[in-house]
Amino acid sequence: MDQPSDAIVAVVCGGVSAEAEVSRRSARAVADALRNNFPETVIIELDADIFDQLALNRVDVVFPVLHGPPGEDGTFQGFLETIGIPYVGSGVAASARAMDKVVAKHLFRDAGLPVARDAVVRRGPVRLDVVDGLFERLGPRVVVKPARQGSSLGVGFASDPAALERALEAAFAFDDRVLVEERIFGKEVTVGLIDRFGLVAMPAIEIRTPAGAWYDFDHKYTKGQSQHIVPAEISETQYRRVREIARKAHLALGCRDLSRVDFVVPPGGDPVLLEVNSLPGMTPTSLYPDAARASGIDFETLIAHLVQRALDRRPVNREPSPPLPLRSTGNLTMLYSR
Repeated sequence: MDQPSDAIVAVVCGGVSAEAEVSRRSARAVADALRNNFPETVIIELDADIFDQLALNRVDVVFPVLHGPPGEDGTFQGFLETIGIPYVGSGVAASARAMDKVVAKHLFRDAGLPVARDAVVRRGPVRLDVVDGLFERLGPRVVVKPARQGSSLGVGFASDPAALERALEAAFAFDDRVLVEERIFGKEVTVGLIDRFGLVAMPAIEIRTPAGAWYDFDHKYTKGQSQHIVPAEISETQYRRVREIARKAHLALGCRDLSRVDFVVPPGGDPVLLEVNSLPGMTPTSLYPDAARASGIDFETLIAHLVQRALDRRPVNREPSPPLPLRSTGNLTMLYSR
């Protein structure tokens, strides 16, 4: 930005989610990055006083830095729509779709995107025949996930009935519906997307964890517990494919402004789409800011751009902010070229 804006930005964080503390860490990083371009930036907690705090601070735009329900699932977005404050990120419907893994997978299948085989289990007594049926349907190794939770909370793995029962019970602590998927082995890869007069896929990142570990909550948010390899060390065909799928997944859910799309990429095989994160993390160890940096976009520029997009949605006569510099590569416009 050429000069600081007088718009008042509220970075909203916290809430009752199991991921509230991670949200607060992200919020501090976002607020610090915003203050050069938006000096009137405040951090506000998502609690019963949220309406009063937004009004007291005369907030012009909200940057929701929220993980899990009710901040990431469309609930908070609906509240902001009702009171007429523009906000960064996807709208009500897209946020709800992205948060619900069951709904999202239906939409991905309708769009012809590659996803793992799955079954949905609802809360109730876990019968042995149901457990056996899941292995028969999905194979000898499965992944268990709460339908509406992020940061890998409640995720478990099972290769025998007893382990599956334990994993289901753990997942039910977070949700009444649980998604059970076939377990696919391969590299963990993620692609960040940014809206900038067109949807742009940023460099694919490969996530590496220590031997025997996986990208769980601790490895996501503890410095030094994972490596982010940019660009991902997968084949050229797989690299193009994850970026193509990521873009289609973002559009299938109707996301806006930004998202991060996660994959498992089997050796020599087609990538498997896992999920879309409509509000990706913004902590110092987060993947989305790493992808932006690899695209030549520093964190301060990234955050200011997202806020400006939200401000541009206000019902006033104003020229849209100038775009970030793009680079043309063949028939695909990108912020980055391998």
